[in-house]
Amino acid sequence: MVLLLKNANVFKGNKFQKLDVLIKDSQIHSLGNSISYNGADRVFDFKGKYFLIPGFVDVHVHLREPGFSYKETIKSGTMAAAKAGYTAICPMPNLNPAPDCMENLKAQTDIIKRDAVIDVFPFGTITKGRIGRGECVDFSSMKNDVIGFSDDGTGVQTEELMKEAMEKCASIGSIISAHCEVNELLKGGYIHDGEYCKAHNHKGICSESEWAQIERDCKLAEETDCQYHVCHISTKESVDIIRKAKARGVKVTCETGPHYLTMCDKDLQEDGRFKMNPPLRSEEDMKALIEGVCDGTIDVIATDHAPHSVEEKSKGLEKSAMGVVGLETAFSVLYTKLVKTGIISLEKLVTMMSVRPREIFNIEGGIIEEGAVADLCVLDLEKEWVVDPEKFVTMGRATPFEGWKLQGENLLTILRGEIKYESI
Repeated sequence: MVLLLKNANVFKGNKFQKLDVLIKDSQIHSLGNSISYNGADRVFDFKGKYFLIPGFVDVHVHLREPGFSYKETIKSGTMAAAKAGYTAICPMPNLNPAPDCMENLKAQTDIIKRDAVIDVFPFGTITKGRIGRGECVDFSSMKNDVIGFSDDGTGVQTEELMKEAMEKCASIGSIISAHCEVNELLKGGYIHDGEYCKAHNHKGICSESEWAQIERDCKLAEETDCQYHVCHISTKESVDIIRKAKARGVKVTCETGPHYLTMCDKDLQEDGRFKMNPPLRSEEDMKALIEGVCDGTIDVIATDHAPHSVEEKSKGLEKSAMGVVGLETAFSVLYTKLVKTGIISLEKLVTMMSVRPREIFNIEGGIIEEGAVADLCVLDLEKEWVVDPEKFVTMGRATPFEGWKLQGENLLTILRGEIKYESI
């Protein structure tokens, strides 16, 4: 298919330029100011209104298949991602069976090949069974079939085991993407150990349960020269530890989620749609995360899209399952709350959602120039809408953003020159 996108605001060279883009044979064939219509199967004239950017990449999602397809499927999750402008997502390995060997990984990749609407690059586990202790997996046997290694949902509990994992990953040029959580510090907690927790007699999760493992792992990454990525950071101490480690030259990168940048424990309600792990922290933590975005300490914004059934999320803060959905709201929440308010630029947001994830995890794309792969999305920044979970494509319905009035929406998703979602 040959596509011609005319009069678009194109993200090229880290800035927006008004250009025409001709897409042919899965690639960007040419860019210019007056490309002719000749030979195009489809022509879109955006009339300077819409913004063309590299497709979003989410390096932290849960697609729940195999093992938990009543929560989400690879098909429903990738359809939701395509609607939101994502051209690639990286699912975490808390599955059944856990992808801790090639046989178990194949159970997942067979479904990906059959059902995925966009690119899906799975993680393998760090430990056998994804239990955060015991034995490391055979990293070298899976390295060519996974995007990296993670025990997401579980922290690696001993320094010795994490050091072994980092040494082995460093030796094969792979990446550790770590969920940092010290089990012995959890003590039955399920929301942040802050003001709301105390006022409503809940059990709290202390910040140290996150940052203590990040501190340990940054030192280990420095010793082993391993490429180390920290999942969903939520505390001010985490930001500070990673900032200092980067200054020392440690190969550390990190992500946070839209909810941690736009909400805090003051926003909690007695509702399972506000329960996730890590939890919404204090206002001070939220401000530190925003500062980390602004100064480059935080590299990537990932959703930690984590669907559950309605029943699992209907049991209040104490008893609901941890996890909220985020693919279909991510860009709009961040554009509305961070870009429209002047906290960061649109270019910065695109870099964090489209460019840096590809750089860190070595995923093709992220640039719009002649010869580059045509993985793109088209944004209407003026479109206003209200978050209604019943209109989601994902099977998950639990979102803390329900009822929010947002601005900005994806209209078109293109993967290797093929239209995967269209709403123009």
